[in-house]
Amino acid sequence: MTATDDKIKDRIRRLYEGRSTRATRFRYALLVFDALSILFFLATATLTLNPALIVADVVIACIILGDFSCRLWIAENRLRHLRQIYVLVDIVVLASLIVAPFLGQGWAALRLLRALRLVHSYHLLRDLRRDVRVFRLHEDAIVAAVNLLVFIFTMTALVFLLRGGKEPGLETYVDALYFTVTTLTTTGFGDIIMTTGIGRLLAVGIMVVGVGLFLGLARAIFMPSKVRYKCEGCGLLRHDPDAIHCKHCGREVRIETEGA
Repeated sequence: MTATDDKIKDRIRRLYEGRSTRATRFRYALLVFDALSILFFLATATLTLNPALIVADVVIACIILGDFSCRLWIAENRLRHLRQIYVLVDIVVLASLIVAPFLGQGWAALRLLRALRLVHSYHLLRDLRRDVRVFRLHEDAIVAAVNLLVFIFTMTALVFLLRGGKEPGLETYVDALYFTVTTLTTTGFGDIIMTTGIGRLLAVGIMVVGVGLFLGLARAIFMPSKVRYKCEGCGLLRHDPDAIHCKHCGREVRIETEGA
């Protein structure tokens, strides 16, 4: 590797991992791109693939591929990096963007797995805690809500890909989303049911995992157990909402509240 390559690699690493204003803005730009791409995938999930959508998919795929390549290049252990769940998700999303024009809209639904990228980055979480007061005060609830939405999108994509057109009433992406939400909330209207072993296993997975995520979100909203505040004395990050002293070292803490 040449000296020029080393300099370029060091600049890219500072963008992804640094603490400068430029690096922070770059990571926020990636977050905005992730959010917009997910909204685009949601908006087009029920549309038939056409040349305009394919061009948009290619543009998004190029950006994702560039981000993926940069992260892989700067990784200290590339094999371990490739085994991370969010890296594997990027690979699946890229593959779905490539094969969807040839294999159909069912595979295009896998694009929504991109939602797994939201918030789940150590450096991005650090930026949000530092810069966004609302996130700092309600981190557990926000992360729980993101996890629940990601699970719904992921399971909807899997239901549509694996069982779309093979179960009574399950013909479109909207049908798959409707089935996922009614199953997760245990509403069970009965107008869409799974008649095969694979379908019923999917339904069981949605209920078992989804109910847990839903209860976790409700608890984070209505019964927050801890708030995030770094003690200046010992570095403890979690404290009771009404704490005035750190339980670990006894130092006074000044946790921000909304007032009473």
